[in-house]
Amino acid sequence: MAQKRDYYEVLGVDRKADEDTIKKAYRKQALENHPDKNPGNAEAEKRFKDAAEAYSVLSDAQKRQRYDQFGHAGVDGPQGGGGGFQSAEDVFAAFGDLFGGGGGGFFDQIFGGGGRRGRGRRGASLKVDLELTLEEVAQGVKKTIDLKRPEPCAHCSGSGAKPGTKKRTCTTCNGHGQVIRSQGFFQLRQTCPTCSGQGEAIDDPCPKCKGRGAVPKESPITLTIPAGIESGHTERIAGQGEPGDGGGPPGDLVVVLHVKEHDVFTRYGDDLLMQSRITFRQAVMGDEIEIPTITGETVAMAIPAGTQPGEKLRVRNHGLPRPDGYGRGNLVVQVQVDVPKKTTAEQQELLAKFDEIDGKKSKKNGKRTIFEKVKDIFS
Repeated sequence: MAQKRDYYEVLGVDRKADEDTIKKAYRKQALENHPDKNPGNAEAEKRFKDAAEAYSVLSDAQKRQRYDQFGHAGVDGPQGGGGGFQSAEDVFAAFGDLFGGGGGGFFDQIFGGGGRRGRGRRGASLKVDLELTLEEVAQGVKKTIDLKRPEPCAHCSGSGAKPGTKKRTCTTCNGHGQVIRSQGFFQLRQTCPTCSGQGEAIDDPCPKCKGRGAVPKESPITLTIPAGIESGHTERIAGQGEPGDGGGPPGDLVVVLHVKEHDVFTRYGDDLLMQSRITFRQAVMGDEIEIPTITGETVAMAIPAGTQPGEKLRVRNHGLPRPDGYGRGNLVVQVQVDVPKKTTAEQQELLAKFDEIDGKKSKKNGKRTIFEKVKDIFS
């Protein structure tokens, strides 16, 4: 497999180039290698697709940061967004807005417009916020989204025209989808106000969709959420947005994942932090206690003798699964020592005896107590 070229090299820009410079460089590359200008030229089409791939990464701040840090490995694959384009059609579908909807835009000004209007306009993308519990993140989950979106009208097969009738060529733009406006010495191309750039008009609209070519419909979508996902993670599902106009490709569905706060566990990357209370005796002498885990089970944890209040003990491999699938994080338990507010006479006697024994031990080892040191100061 051939090694990919550096994206900055593909566009011919410096690694510190700003967004406007990158866009201008891409426009230049796309214009020079556009399929309409280079029919049958496989090399030109490859350069056209390579430039689009480079632009798709460098024009996105997050993707560009990953690329600058990790190279192609940081953006390749389904989550990276730098997987490339299989054909020129994919480029027009991805950058419909930049190309003026159906591959037009700045190309139409050079090639006369209308050459690609049959492609239609790409549908709008939809955004959905999805909330997850920490337990669902720990094990992975399937979620069904009850999505209401426009679907192609079955009555008119999405054409928008009444069955038995056809669209006609727009008389305002003569089917080009654009009109020329003169302003002094200049001529400007603008989207046709009559057909909205489609190049076609409907005289007899479909009674079901009122000429829109689509009707609202409940469309449940089931997503498989992998374990260990981070809050704020975005999943883009291609082709699950609104349908395109005039037979154009559908938009995408963008799902933003949000993880709810947990009552017991606090997340720190792949690790989980919780607090557990122990008695004074357990802190001094040591013990073994059962603590809960995010999977609903309990696990034994050793309390070493002499554990201090606030000390953090680690239970390995009981945190969250790592997104790369290799192992799990740790469960970190912060120990809080319970100090009784009331004590019995017997307890007080035993504590006094403890201090007495501890004091004798200190003297035997040649150590002076704090009270002895203070007494020396004021004597």
